Amino acid sequence: MDSARAHDKVLIIDFGSQVTQLIARRVREAGVYCEIAPFQSASAAFDALAPKAVILSGGPCSVTDGGSPRAPDKIFTSGLPILAICYGQQTTAVQLGGAVEGGHAAEFGRADIEIVEPSALFEGLWKTGQSYPVWMSHGDRVTRLPQGFTVKAISANAPFAIASDETRRIYTTMFHPEVVHTPDGAKLIANFVLKIAGLKNDWTMAAFRGEAVKAIRAKVGAGRVLCGLSGGVDSSVAAVLLHEAIGERLTCVFVDHGLLRQGEAQEVVALFRGHYNIPLVHVEAAPVFLRELANVADPETKRKIIGRLFIETFEAEAKKIAADGKGAPEFLAQGTLYPDVIESVSFTGGPSVTIKSHHNVGGLPERMNMKLVEPLRELFKDEVRALGRELGLPDAFVGRHPFPGPGLAIRLPGGVTPEKLEILRKADAVYLDEIRKSGLYDKIWQAFAVLLPVRTVGVMGDGRTYDFVCALRAVTSVDGMTADFFPFDMNVLGRAATRIINEVKGINRVVYDVTSKPPGTIEWE
Repeated sequence: MDSARAHDKVLIIDFGSQVTQLIARRVREAGVYCEIAPFQSASAAFDALAPKAVILSGGPCSVTDGGSPRAPDKIFTSGLPILAICYGQQTTAVQLGGAVEGGHAAEFGRADIEIVEPSALFEGLWKTGQSYPVWMSHGDRVTRLPQGFTVKAISANAPFAIASDETRRIYTTMFHPEVVHTPDGAKLIANFVLKIAGLKNDWTMAAFRGEAVKAIRAKVGAGRVLCGLSGGVDSSVAAVLLHEAIGERLTCVFVDHGLLRQGEAQEVVALFRGHYNIPLVHVEAAPVFLRELANVADPETKRKIIGRLFIETFEAEAKKIAADGKGAPEFLAQGTLYPDVIESVSFTGGPSVTIKSHHNVGGLPERMNMKLVEPLRELFKDEVRALGRELGLPDAFVGRHPFPGPGLAIRLPGGVTPEKLEILRKADAVYLDEIRKSGLYDKIWQAFAVLLPVRTVGVMGDGRTYDFVCALRAVTSVDGMTADFFPFDMNVLGRAATRIINEVKGINRVVYDVTSKPPGTIEWE
């Protein structure tokens, strides 16, 4: 990753924890660049990255099982600072001569630790003799520390909640500092990378912007680039960054499949063609998409249809652009983010070929024979938003709630029709309008309406109605990995529901969804 070369780096070795990405998020928040490598390839990643510190993640395995994952031995002899979390603590103990046992009382969820000795890890944060809340998730526990380690904190079921070898700068925790349920966890990780490891906190979006522009110019040269633009955060930021780097040699293709939110297509065209003057091809393809979705109920089938049509439409436009006399585009820009890179390496064993321009619905055909440009592949979502602000994108785009690639098609169970889409668009617009008027939009991670595939009998005035039920959802989240329903004041929900029933013909009942998103699930839709 070219733009990371000049920065101090941290290697995070992933043992399969569902919250490993949060470790990286906390390190990045401290202004330090990091990368994640699965334990199977950690040795090669260590050599290639040349990190100045290493963090070992948690994981679902038991260290006591034969063949369970281990860290490369060379990290322990490298002299680099090490922070080992949960499973990381356990494998560190075993690999350095300690012991781990199962069968003890487990700890899952909130716990309190008591500080028994000072440590550089929590210097300036926690005091000896005091108790602090943390988040535990373990069944096994360390029962004998390696030589040179001392206990720094204990809990009811973890006699070595924090243990460290201060001389070798190896720090281990049984709890998870990366999750928000450990209130001081981010500060603890910042202590490790900034004070203990002494790394420079120069990973900023201002620095990334300049480095990325240079990297794009070096890769593209005098070539042309196509970018699939949806108006979502990822593709919008990628397009503006590419335009800054190569100007008129970028052409954006906006496939308007008719499944967008109210007014969204007009906003995209006005911003990118009107304000930024970026060459933009607006493909109005709604009739084609809606015709094939008319009688399709299964959501995965919908995704596949939308993906296929998107690729076919995009490919057809690419051929037209190649025939414009300015030379065929050699590169395809994707809004791939770092979590996409991590998942493709960890779970599929190779680079992703998914078109990630907020259209997670299709693959890149080999016949297009185009090289990939992925200017955001080093970034997490919050960093993309920060880069967007650095580039001057309006908050209406940068702060927009996440929107699925298949759009309203999967917020509309059953067959997709223009009439049902119009009902859903209007209801969704009213709901978001009330949220904005109440000053809540930026406090909610994602909010949207769903048109349910059921109709109910109701009474409006002196007449009966037989119309659809609309479900409203709003969730809070830090990272999108876990989420909980937003605790609305009932007056806000009441105003939204009343307006929807009065203003949107076709809906006579509104319900609020209080489903939470458990850890480990990927998508809401």
